[in-house]
Amino acid sequence: MIRGMNENASIAPMLAEGGVEAFLARDLAVVWHPCTQMREHRGELPLLPVRRGRGAWLEGLDGTRWLDAISSWWTNLFGHAHPHIAAAIGAQAAELEHVIYAGFAHEPGLRLAERLVALAPREPGRAPLRRVFYGENGSAAIEIALKMSFHAHQNAGQAQRTRFVALENGYHGETLGALAMSDIPLYRRIYAPLLLEPRLVPSPDAFHAAPGESPEACARRAAAALAALFEREGETLAALVLEPLVQCAGGMRMHHPAYLAEARTLCDRFGVHLIADEIAVGFGRTGTLFACEQAGIAPDFLCLSKGLSGGALPLSAVLTTEAVFEAFWSEDRSRAFLHSHSFAGNPVACAAANATLDLFESTHAIEANRALSARLGHAAARFADRPLVGDLRQTGMILAFELVEDRRSRRPHADHPRRRALAAYRAGLAAGAVLRPLGNVLYWMPPYCIGEEEIAVLERATAAALEAYARCA
Repeated sequence: MIRGMNENASIAPMLAEGGVEAFLARDLAVVWHPCTQMREHRGELPLLPVRRGRGAWLEGLDGTRWLDAISSWWTNLFGHAHPHIAAAIGAQAAELEHVIYAGFAHEPGLRLAERLVALAPREPGRAPLRRVFYGENGSAAIEIALKMSFHAHQNAGQAQRTRFVALENGYHGETLGALAMSDIPLYRRIYAPLLLEPRLVPSPDAFHAAPGESPEACARRAAAALAALFEREGETLAALVLEPLVQCAGGMRMHHPAYLAEARTLCDRFGVHLIADEIAVGFGRTGTLFACEQAGIAPDFLCLSKGLSGGALPLSAVLTTEAVFEAFWSEDRSRAFLHSHSFAGNPVACAAANATLDLFESTHAIEANRALSARLGHAAARFADRPLVGDLRQTGMILAFELVEDRRSRRPHADHPRRRALAAYRAGLAAGAVLRPLGNVLYWMPPYCIGEEEIAVLERATAAALEAYARCA
């Protein structure tokens, strides 16, 4: 087992009979873990048996601690096992753990919906997002938005609107509809025969700006390509789906808010819905509660998950307008939105989400995150001049290091890219932090509860990861 900060190893109880190795053997005998070539778990990528989480830290069965620098896949906001969220979960579970949401209603779901529509991005002169449809995870939210957009157009007599537009290098989930809108070959290629084919348009990714081109100019150039597509095919398009400001799984690639403003204008002009996938970037990650706020726009569909429950329980929500809702209002059952999930609107998950929103209010998290973002930017700057770092970028609480072989051309290493990423990951663990690279991109997306101790660990682990990446061949 890889060891990191082992402060409590002498007092940590062993939770598995036969010790850690026996526990891991039992796990590998029956569990199929996600997003992994399972063979790696018997060699280069050992499993980390986690006993508990506290704040920004994860603790292993033997007491080893790791800083959760990626917020457990970008879900955790205020720290693991937060007492306020845990208490809300316990109290709700003791009262009503679940009830079917078709034909039933409950207070946690209603209260959360009212709070979400009050917090949603607003745009002068535009009808607000007023309706909330619950799902269970981020992919489900995207599926809901895609189906709802298509069906709303059909109900409005626009049968020709059957196509969707997505951005190159985007990622929206692993279910077939969400995966169809994604443009990462590693995930998409094998399932291509099963997928819809969206119209892909250039990403406004500032990393690919031309020499001397500003991020804003890069965004407007990409928007011009979007406009050209809309001019050609606008009448056939149902919706544009995008990740505002940061394409997360695509390597934490970032773009200027000007693109969102241009996209909103084009969608209005051609009658196309705008679907904002804020599953990863929502709830304060980018410096505002929702990334769309930085462009001063509101989408037709706002997809939320991950941080919605503070990372505690599976939950997603799709917010949309009264106009979309009214497109389904009919005596004809076939015009209804009959999409459903068994655990949609789960009251315990809704209670966790309400507790998370409580913490935003009581801790003034958005304001506090701006100061914390500046501190993280200062800590990251010490790595900016390393030959290996071709680009250091930041949007709010998200920081990314693009690792390259040649800084001038920004050419990534062609030799053993997967081995390099694994070496960086293992070195980070040994130095006390979970840093899970996205290909040749090392990134920070920590919980909002980190302090100076955690930032110091983050710096040490990043230094170790960069050295291991460079040494590997």
